[in-house]
Amino acid sequence: MSFIDKIQSYHPQQVEDQIASKTPDDVERALLAERLSEGDFMALLSPAAQDYLEPLAQKAHRITRRRFGNTILLYAPLYLSNECHNGCLYCGFSAENKVARRTLDLAEIERDAQVLAEQGFRHILLLTGEAPKVASVDYLAAAVERVQSQFSSIGIEVFPMDQADYHRLVTAGVDALTIYQETYDPELYAEMHPYGKKRDYAWRLATPERAGAAGLRKIGIGALLGLGRFRSEAFFTGLHGRYLARHFWRSQLTVSFPRMRPSEVGFQPRQPVSDREFVQLICAIRLLLHDAGLVLSTRESSTLRDHLLPLGITQMSAGSCTAPGGYASGERHTEQFAIDDSRTPAEFAAMLRAKGYDPVWKDWDRSFLEKVSA
Repeated sequence: MSFIDKIQSYHPQQVEDQIASKTPDDVERALLAERLSEGDFMALLSPAAQDYLEPLAQKAHRITRRRFGNTILLYAPLYLSNECHNGCLYCGFSAENKVARRTLDLAEIERDAQVLAEQGFRHILLLTGEAPKVASVDYLAAAVERVQSQFSSIGIEVFPMDQADYHRLVTAGVDALTIYQETYDPELYAEMHPYGKKRDYAWRLATPERAGAAGLRKIGIGALLGLGRFRSEAFFTGLHGRYLARHFWRSQLTVSFPRMRPSEVGFQPRQPVSDREFVQLICAIRLLLHDAGLVLSTRESSTLRDHLLPLGITQMSAGSCTAPGGYASGERHTEQFAIDDSRTPAEFAAMLRAKGYDPVWKDWDRSFLEKVSA
């Protein structure tokens, strides 16, 4: 059974109502549970749990330390193209947005990659808009092969593919996928994606399953916080994560928490998520998914990112640029969204060490997959 079959048995409004009905007693029982039921998870996402943020944070911290120690994996996004054929209402790369479009050639990709490698990064995430005729599977494979000698792990955040194309990119050197559903509410999803291939809710939702079947080592999911109501979005994200962890246990699960930031479109969040709600969401996900990597990007401010460190976060970006070619050129025009933490990678790593964390630039190597000859 695919996750699409499971999620169809829920309705976002009913989930919101169930979460709202949870009481302080429900929250206290959930905090005592070693493994959360769906009802426990709802309780930790409920308004009643807002009065329990301290014990929620303490338990999230204990679980994270037990599973991950005091390490923070550092990575950097590398934008290859801002071409896009989708009409997403909220995105700076939307086809509706009249901005300069750019797709890097292989030499330009190598220059940006060299800057990141010189900064110490060994984990990168390659990103594009969704324009498969421009930034195609062939193009992505060539980009990966051009830069893979400099990096231990190469992830992609691009258009959804079929299993065969994912397998091809695995062969080229890709080992990780990030794919945001944006919103798990089908009606809101249709409103936010009026045209383009991305309008296909079910195709996008099943993407992590095709990637898992293709053998990707790491699969990352998330909802774009600010589009829909955060409690039901968080519930479905957790439900999705639990499904993937159970059915694709050979792949590591990661969950990201992208809150909406200003972009060229000027779209305003429909359902803003406060800092307290953000903390609640992250801690609840950690209590549900003990072994998942939790990812926090430079969308958030330096102050907030520093304070969220003890609450379950295990992977963070640093020194990010969301404009194609921006690392080598220094240009920041036509970014997908504005970043808020502008510290350099060296400054960020120094902050981690000062707070007692170990910044990890590399925790994986492709040679781990090579068969040892007899």
